[in-house]
Amino acid sequence: MSDFNVNIFKARRAEVAKRMEDNSILVLSSSKLVSRNNDTTFPFRQDSNFYYLTGFQEPDSILTVQSDGRSVLFCRKKNSELEKWDGFMWGPDAAKDHFGFDEAHDISEINEILPNLIRGQKTLNALVGKSLEFDQKVTSWINKANSMERHQGNIDLKNFSNVLGSMRLIKDRNEIDLIRKSCEIAAISHRSVMQKAKVGMTEYDLETMYLNEFKMNGSREASYTPIIAGGKRACILHYIDNNQNIKDGELVLVDAGCEYGMYASDITRTYPINGKFTGEQRAIYDVVLEAHNAACHAAKVGNPCTDPQKTSEKSLSQGLKDIGLLKGSLDEILEKNLYREFYYHKIGHWMGLDVHDDCPYSIDGKEILFEDDMVMTIEPGIYVNDTADVDARWKGIGVRIENDILVKSDGYENLTAKVPVQAEEIEQLMSE
Repeated sequence: MSDFNVNIFKARRAEVAKRMEDNSILVLSSSKLVSRNNDTTFPFRQDSNFYYLTGFQEPDSILTVQSDGRSVLFCRKKNSELEKWDGFMWGPDAAKDHFGFDEAHDISEINEILPNLIRGQKTLNALVGKSLEFDQKVTSWINKANSMERHQGNIDLKNFSNVLGSMRLIKDRNEIDLIRKSCEIAAISHRSVMQKAKVGMTEYDLETMYLNEFKMNGSREASYTPIIAGGKRACILHYIDNNQNIKDGELVLVDAGCEYGMYASDITRTYPINGKFTGEQRAIYDVVLEAHNAACHAAKVGNPCTDPQKTSEKSLSQGLKDIGLLKGSLDEILEKNLYREFYYHKIGHWMGLDVHDDCPYSIDGKEILFEDDMVMTIEPGIYVNDTADVDARWKGIGVRIENDILVKSDGYENLTAKVPVQAEEIEQLMSE
């Protein structure tokens, strides 16, 4: 709490108000505690949009922001008995002062107070479709507010996702610092585990090592369940069983990132468990690396955000053709999408408070253009499944390379560059 800067969140609420229509109100919900089983819950993690505008880290809360800039928080009241079990609670009065709201109320009073805040507004903005339960509550509040008008009111409900998502696309200095730190921790961890990985280890051995490194270096949580995929399991994009032995001669694909100050990192490296690439592994690896580098350079200010995808498809297609896994001309391969047998996912995603940041790629049919201080992952891959009609020596090889890049007016910054990516560098690190 000592590092909390209320002005960051007040400025974001003020900016949101500027982006709203006159006579409108935004209503956002916090996350809820999620049951793990019986009477235990998963560790609480605040909804990213709610946190972005409040900095408030408790469940069962509602935020409203009006177009005139006024903000109101609804949260749990102070409860000394509950604090004995679950720890500190702010309560409305302290939350109002610490987090800079104009008003704060007990969440139990929301059904009486919120309709009066909505009453007379032209539009209610919400993140429609994220939670059926919350959508139903919003509808009931609108109906109650409409019924209060002498002549039946007509408050429009609008989805605010693209507006808030567009705001979150451009990272401020504080966000960039936190993302940079998250990436630094993840990079240190990847280097460390890469040095320790040995033949005979299991996928869960490596998973344990990654999670431990994250925590030892200052991150409390992984930003997602790590993917530790040895051998042909690397061809399963979201493989998280992580329960098999990694055999001598196999590659291991590790997709693992951490969270720091609520901000994510996301790194993928593929390396030989015995420290040496085979000829076929190296050939595929180099094709992926070339596509990765080309895609990074395509993430330029002013370019459509889909340019890295198109660039990666062209580069991978040429590379697959060069090593003999695809036949025909480059134009034919691209026109018929033949590369999709080996490359069947997108090049990357926005990253920030969420590892897959809740930000748009297009609005009203127009692609988002890259701007300064956007953060995107670049992660091309090639996956040769056992069913592929290729020589057996290629089968079961899966390679993905992923870095997190910060788009800048003079190019881009690779935030995860401290993890070796050249095959020779990987082999050298693993031999130390």
